[in-house]
Amino acid sequence: MEEGKKEEFKVSGPEIVEKVKNLVHEGNVRRILIKQDGKVVLELPMTVAAIGTILAPLLAAIGAFAALATNCTIEVERKE
Repeated sequence: MEEGKKEEFKVSGPEIVEKVKNLVHEGNVRRILIKQDGKVVLELPMTVAAIGTILAPLLAAIGAFAALATNCTIEVERKE
């Protein structure tokens, strides 16, 4: 599988869920990684997230993580 374009965003706890929602709605995202201290804490493949019934519980989990997180990096792999 070929790799797409990658972007990184620095976010604080409360901004994580909103940023992930916005990225999912953009539609050209292949995968989202949420990292803290350089370690991946959550990987979200968009093929899974595209199914609405799966997206809601994942956003709830991200929200729970965000309540405890301070500074994170969201790495986004986009489709070419």
